[in-house]
Amino acid sequence: MDRAARLAMFQQVDVYPVTCERLSWGRTNLEVLQGVIAGGARIIQLREKDISRRELYQMAEKFRAVTAAARVLLIINDHLDIAMGVGADGVHLGQDDLPIPAARLLAPHMILGASTHSLEEALRAQEEGADYINIGPIFPTETKEGVAQALGPDAIRTIGTRVEVPFTAMGGINQGNIDRVIAKGATKVAMVTAITQAEDIAGAVRDLRNRIRSGPKGEGD
Repeated sequence: MDRAARLAMFQQVDVYPVTCERLSWGRTNLEVLQGVIAGGARIIQLREKDISRRELYQMAEKFRAVTAAARVLLIINDHLDIAMGVGADGVHLGQDDLPIPAARLLAPHMILGASTHSLEEALRAQEEGADYINIGPIFPTETKEGVAQALGPDAIRTIGTRVEVPFTAMGGINQGNIDRVIAKGATKVAMVTAITQAEDIAGAVRDLRNRIRSGPKGEGD
């Protein structure tokens, strides 16, 4: 699949599940993946900070086999080499990772995502060639250490209306507050524990997709 086809698939994304095995209530990432696919998600980001790069590569190989069969986009967090090695659809890069222009030179066929925590970072990532940006953290979160203070839902509108590339919103978003981010214009919502810790992962994904696709129910606060 070329980059244009991958980007066309990305435009259809609503829920954007992100893995974290230690926050999955004893389930493996592959078990989470199966639930995510059963729920109809069109993308998954493999994100693991607590295992070796070799272990991550081996896990990514398994993810690639499953996602390719299901026609689900596979994004690898941080590690372009692993993403390239397993033939993933893209890589998601943080502010301290390989710069977007360098990643583009190495992987012109891949989707490149960038974590951003301010309007300045978002505009810079767009200028450097990111295919999408992530805005966050929106709410306080336990899944990332050392990140900036929560931006609040208003950041979605403040930043999202200033960029031309697609954006995701992430950070502490769950069933109880997702309507607030939808109300501010989020149509692609990245989530970890709201999915990985759901009793019924497939059911949670279906519900979250329906809520996002139904659109805003109010302005939020």
